[in-house]
Amino acid sequence: MTEGEQVRRGGGARRPMRAVSFQLAQLGAHATQRFAERIAEIGLTPPDVGLLRMIASQPGRSQRSLAAELGVVPSRVVTLIDQLDEKGLVERRRSAKDRRNHELYLTGDAERLLGRMAQLAVAHEDDLCGDLDDDEYEKLATLLGRIAGRQGLAPGIHPGYKTMSGGASAG
Repeated sequence: MTEGEQVRRGGGARRPMRAVSFQLAQLGAHATQRFAERIAEIGLTPPDVGLLRMIASQPGRSQRSLAAELGVVPSRVVTLIDQLDEKGLVERRRSAKDRRNHELYLTGDAERLLGRMAQLAVAHEDDLCGDLDDDEYEKLATLLGRIAGRQGLAPGIHPGYKTMSGGASAG
């Protein structure tokens, strides 16, 4: 099917084909690549950023809770946390409530990086959406949220965590 052809909607009505799914994939790949390049300057990968944000939002959470929220097996989270631990960004502490679990906390270095990560994320968003006015930006964010919700995607969780191998990108 080419752009401009008619596609049938759920109710039977027709509308022009605009290749929206291709454009979303194209922009997603571009945005992921650009974000990875931006954060590489501070020694992070997109998966690192996602995990650090999740730990910062809930200090003391367990590796198991991260795995459940990401929808991955716990061993995958262990590998990801090991990488953050090696970079000196995450600290594991034995849980006082359940000695089988480790609680996760950001180190001082990671907390200092959060501010820089936020600056890079804002610059990234500005670069991607700079041609939109405030109303267009809000409308786009709302529409994308609706599309993501219909697809069962969890807000703030990149689906790439489910398919990535140890060093792959999930930004």
